[in-house]
Amino acid sequence: MPMFQNQILRYLLVGGWNTVFGAGIYALLYRWLGPHMHYLLVLIPANVLAITNAYMGYKFIVFKTRGNYWREYLRCYAVYGGMTVFNALLLYLLVTMINLRPPVANVFCVLTTTVVAYFSHKHFSFRTN
Repeated sequence: MPMFQNQILRYLLVGGWNTVFGAGIYALLYRWLGPHMHYLLVLIPANVLAITNAYMGYKFIVFKTRGNYWREYLRCYAVYGGMTVFNALLLYLLVTMINLRPPVANVFCVLTTTVVAYFSHKHFSFRTN
């Protein structure tokens, strides 16, 4: 059980770092590219860098897998894509059906997607078999 708890702690630490990294890289890219590119398009290179950063943290710090770099990297993208859709759907349902205010609903979404993403990465992106 301690191994599992350590892995969850490492996941939360890497996720926290990636949140800071993602926000920072978006701000830097927006400052650099913003005068020439729509702010939504700046999300594309920012997300590529943030997902790559997350992948490296998950691979080398959280799940500590060996090999399978390309497969795990693409699976990491699949999980992030799925989490984006899941988050949008859950946010929509919480706001429209339960009448939660979007900021409150988003807190539930973040907590839920964090748990779902952990198990998705553990059993899909970085599974060892």
